[in-house]
Amino acid sequence: MPNIQLIAPCLWFDDQAEEAAEFYTAIFSNSQIVNITRYGEAGHEMHGKPAGTVMTVAFELNGQPFIALNGGPAFKFNEAISFQVICQTQEEVDNYWEKLSAGGDKTAQQCGWLKDRYGVSWQIIPNILLEMLNDADTTKSQRTMTAMLQMKKIDISELLQASAE
Repeated sequence: MPNIQLIAPCLWFDDQAEEAAEFYTAIFSNSQIVNITRYGEAGHEMHGKPAGTVMTVAFELNGQPFIALNGGPAFKFNEAISFQVICQTQEEVDNYWEKLSAGGDKTAQQCGWLKDRYGVSWQIIPNILLEMLNDADTTKSQRTMTAMLQMKKIDISELLQASAE
């Protein structure tokens, strides 16, 4: 039996589902748009979308399935839900931070969190930060936490320096 993904996030957009899916799949490797469905005449009185316009876009980011829905302006993204991107190097942190934050809300950037141009929240986190926060030496982990709280984009060298002080 094939491995079937049972949980796939559905992102509600006003009318930018296809544009957002193209944006995200261009950033992450091993990513693709899988399928696009379009609104028909059925249900027009409820959704109000012209027949033929994009309804959903199924896409994958690094193999993780997502659905983007053009559902109208009723709901907006907020920080209650975010996606974590765990990075191994500063180069990865810088790359994802630069690309995902392009055109986003610069005031929403703190502690590795950013908000992209569509209002979706992301956490760009180096794996070493998680290790340092879980250090058995609580003095080191607290210094790491204090340093991280001062950052927008996470800087691994500053974390290492704070931990070692």
